[in-house]
Amino acid sequence: MTMLSDTEVSNKKLAAGLLAIFFGALGVHKFVLGYNNAGIIMLIVGVAGGAITCGIAAGLMSLIGLIEGVIYLTKTPDEFQETYLDHQQEWF
Repeated sequence: MTMLSDTEVSNKKLAAGLLAIFFGALGVHKFVLGYNNAGIIMLIVGVAGGAITCGIAAGLMSLIGLIEGVIYLTKTPDEFQETYLDHQQEWF
């Protein structure tokens, strides 16, 4: 269980949500939350897969990032902390 203040949780929630919406294809929000493997997967699929598929894979990663960003921002700080910081739920 992570011991973060309410302000730290809110800041992490806001940062992860906005980064997911704007840079979702690169997986930056995953790195902010400490999910390095998921971040590397999103980065490789977004960049290399996007180059191979003429942007289709990058578009899918952007869509996933948008969905995750909206989910992050609509959760309460307590729900966000429990789901993504304490239980380490990497996807959605």
